Amino acid sequence: MTGRKRLTPEESRSSALEAARALLIEAGPQAVTLKAVSARIGRTHANLLHHFGSAAGLQKALAEHLARTVCETIIEAVHASRAGLGSPREVVDLAFDAFDREGAGALASWMLLTGNEDALNPIIGTIHDLVDEIAPEEAGHVDQDGGEPRQVHRETLSLVLLAMGDALIGAALAKSLGLPREAARVRAAEQLAASLARYQRAG
Repeated sequence: MTGRKRLTPEESRSSALEAARALLIEAGPQAVTLKAVSARIGRTHANLLHHFGSAAGLQKALAEHLARTVCETIIEAVHASRAGLGSPREVVDLAFDAFDREGAGALASWMLLTGNEDALNPIIGTIHDLVDEIAPEEAGHVDQDGGEPRQVHRETLSLVLLAMGDALIGAALAKSLGLPREAARVRAAEQLAASLARYQRAG
């Protein structure tokens, strides 16, 4: 009889996060529990407790995992847009899909509602790193009156807030206002295109 493959700690953690991500997409944030994840990957509850400490720890790690994965993709898309190989809309769709289809918006909201006050920290931290990667010339500057215009930081703030809000109430709000479902994405793409144009003129 062949025994179960022994995974390294990193492989075990990665497998658990991928299972948690699948549960998040399939059934929503309330389904991301240590019990459900351990059952899906054939590991023990104690094994996941060792890696994540608690359900809240698992959810926090999942939020960070989602943010890191998406931000790496967005970095590539932004660089492609600057080189004329991609479009601002592609960048916007990546961000919006992360919060909507990938479940990051619902996960963050659920964590906050269930008392995990630092739920957004891993997402915010990863996005901060993303901006510093895209615009290293802005890193470390403080935007004050008469100071450095942190344009990429401003655009990232706008994009993330739009994506988060759209994931949570976008469909209902667009319907109520008589607008197409993708109206927020179109608006975000227009703003990002204008920002990229300014960046290229300044470069």
